[in-house]
Amino acid sequence: MPLKVGDIISFERIFTIRDVELFTEISGDEGVHHRTPDEQGRLVIQGLLTATLPTKVGGDHNVLARNMNFEFLRPVYTGDTIICEVKIEKYEVQANNRTAIIASFVCKNQNEKEVLKGEFSGVIL
Repeated sequence: MPLKVGDIISFERIFTIRDVELFTEISGDEGVHHRTPDEQGRLVIQGLLTATLPTKVGGDHNVLARNMNFEFLRPVYTGDTIICEVKIEKYEVQANNRTAIIASFVCKNQNEKEVLKGEFSGVIL
């Protein structure tokens, strides 16, 4: 069933220490705050690891992204539950039979605090 303007797609994830370790290995983002636990034993998640939430929703719908804008609002820690809501802002078939999509998103932690927001655009494959 195709998407339509106004649809909201949600995805939830809890990031683990292992997630941070793997992302550190792949990305090379080895900031001390990603490797040294705070007083509660948590690591700060890399911003781009948090940004995998809206990209996962895009991937689920075969979006080939052209533009992505992220605004990182506050840190995310291991053990946090992050809920990402993606809202379809534009969804239309173009003359070349490609479907253009524009979506906005907001990610909140378990305390309802926004941690990430932005938008992406592209085409549906």
